[in-house]
Amino acid sequence: MMLSKAIETSGRQFSRLLGVPIRCSSHFVYTPDARAPDVPGTKTKMNMFTAINNALDLAMEKDSSALLFGEDVAFGGVFRCSMGLQKKYGKNRVFNTPLCEQGIAGFAIGASNVGATAIAELQFADYMFPAFDQIVNEAAKYRYRSGNLFNCGSLTIRAPCGAVGHGALYHSQSPEAYFAHTPGLKIVVPRGPIKAKGLLLASIADKDPCIVLEPKTLYRASVEEVPDAYFESPIGKADVLQNGSDITLIGWGTQIHVLTEVAGMAKKQLGVNCEVIDLVSILPWDKQTVCNSVKKTGRAVIAHEAPLTCGFGAEMAAAIQEECFLHLEAPIQRVTGWDTPFPHVFEPFYIPDKFRCFDAIRKAIDY
Repeated sequence: MMLSKAIETSGRQFSRLLGVPIRCSSHFVYTPDARAPDVPGTKTKMNMFTAINNALDLAMEKDSSALLFGEDVAFGGVFRCSMGLQKKYGKNRVFNTPLCEQGIAGFAIGASNVGATAIAELQFADYMFPAFDQIVNEAAKYRYRSGNLFNCGSLTIRAPCGAVGHGALYHSQSPEAYFAHTPGLKIVVPRGPIKAKGLLLASIADKDPCIVLEPKTLYRASVEEVPDAYFESPIGKADVLQNGSDITLIGWGTQIHVLTEVAGMAKKQLGVNCEVIDLVSILPWDKQTVCNSVKKTGRAVIAHEAPLTCGFGAEMAAAIQEECFLHLEAPIQRVTGWDTPFPHVFEPFYIPDKFRCFDAIRKAIDY
């Protein structure tokens, strides 16, 4: 009891020093997309989980072979992304599975291999690891291994990822770098409802197995006017969300909203014009857009929630150094999670928040 009280007291004192509220439920301010995709027809205000639900509905309506399955999926899933779909499409197409991620992935691979469009939900990205062998040794290699006689290209695996404010070490991880090391997979991370719908539909239609990592803290915190019609967002193409001349800020998922806020802070406090890039697709990643931006600005900050060592930011930093060396005015800065398990009560100290990102900008500018 005394230890808990001491931690609470120190946390309150630290919050006052920073000038932030005592209890912060999130470490970001959501910034809706300024431009909706050019899709004919009406738009509806959706948060991210309703946009995903809408995408799943359209995919299953379009493709009668599409199957949706996972733990608790039949009655909507723990994040409600599949609500109402079993009632609409029946128990043979939308159904629960046992609590066995390796089995879910194995069944998905088999179903897609015989011609079905398999959409598998793994309840948390942290629990993809029991399915790791199936994903990286079977799904990713099936076409190569069979000399293109067989493939599981109609396979999509969805999984909620990232910090959520109270998830701790088993419900807050960002595993994109593990899968990015595996040729044969595509990996995308949406930043909000519009991108979530477009990327999910593109992944389901893609001819390679795709992993869609959905930042769970955005399921309800993000709201946008989303086109009601079917549309796909390109996989492998980064989005330049804000043009700038002094430094390039690169991230994905929730971190994009942190970087957008930091860009405003840098403009106001340092007079620095930041170019903000959402990588969108971890694999394949848009090296050309990123490197062209860094050649223009001469500086780069890469931010992600996953730990520093061997995070995907390391691959990007290596590529930027190789492609842009003569254009760099300062060392590339990485702002990431720490090389520790994801903590619970100390989550605010772990995540790459706006203060840490702002400090990285200052270091790059002052170098």
